[in-house]
Amino acid sequence: MIFKKLIEGFSTDIAMDLGTANTLIYTKGEGIVLNEPSIVAISSNGEKIEAVGLEAKKMFGRTHAGIQTIRPMKDGVIADFNFTQRMITYFIKKILKNNWFIKPRIIIGVPTCITQVEKKAVIEAALMSGVREVHLIEEPMAAAIGANIPVQKAEGNMIIDIGGGTSDVAIISLSAVAFGESVRIAGDAIDESIVRYLRLQHKLNVGIFEGERIKTEIGTAYPVLEKLSTEVKGLSVETGIPTSITICDEEVRGAIQEPLLTIISIVMKALEKTPPELSADIHSNGIYLSGGGALIRGLDKLIEERTSLKVYKPIDPLLGIVTGAGIVLDSYETMKSVCIC
Repeated sequence: MIFKKLIEGFSTDIAMDLGTANTLIYTKGEGIVLNEPSIVAISSNGEKIEAVGLEAKKMFGRTHAGIQTIRPMKDGVIADFNFTQRMITYFIKKILKNNWFIKPRIIIGVPTCITQVEKKAVIEAALMSGVREVHLIEEPMAAAIGANIPVQKAEGNMIIDIGGGTSDVAIISLSAVAFGESVRIAGDAIDESIVRYLRLQHKLNVGIFEGERIKTEIGTAYPVLEKLSTEVKGLSVETGIPTSITICDEEVRGAIQEPLLTIISIVMKALEKTPPELSADIHSNGIYLSGGGALIRGLDKLIEERTSLKVYKPIDPLLGIVTGAGIVLDSYETMKSVCIC
């Protein structure tokens, strides 16, 4: 016991939001120390890693035949085990530098829809990266803790976490997910809807990150008072020549309607299946939004309109999961019950 406490005293423990779009890391005593894209640039033979994170994102779509960029996470889970493990190792070494005297403990956020096989892959990838101990926490639980929701009370609270690969809807009570629904439609699907709209309606080919930029700059889920517009540069499908157009928020709102309505349908399904006592709590407490999708203008109003419930959005929903996982890390002995392993 004394030896274990000594190890914990010298270890720099880590909380990680291993997301489809971005990876965020929190270290005990320092807070959030890393926020970079979950992207790896590799040599064409797959042997050498050229860049990871922000540097790799700058290369995305701009590489030559000798380098390719990949996103090793898909739909919130590992798509390429080898490069996910190497990406985790890179990020951990980057934040700890030479402080590897004692291997750290790590808490990682995972989607509620994760399978046992996918869960095992996350644990193995983390262990191979050099940590001594791995614990998993469901992303909506971490997001709820990050939003200061009293998850340990015998009281129902609903949270919607819209990440890059998955959207999780969870009703939390007594330190556990009492009821959850999940769909692998989230930020990436919204970006792809914009890319597809531009190709079909404007005959313009653009990359997925241009779709993401458009969503961030003028994406709306509900009509706004101030009209928004942005210039979009891409390749004309008809002429094969680089060109640009200007689109407005109304066009983007129509383009992203389908994935947003799918996410809202999951919310409605969860509400329909919620026991009466928990339903009464949700009616009083409202719904909390988290994740990058929460930044879409007017999404809270759209959900309020469809559910007739009050929707709350934190100041920085992108940090919800890693903040919550960090809180668990800081008080692990008293909060370890919220982890699923």
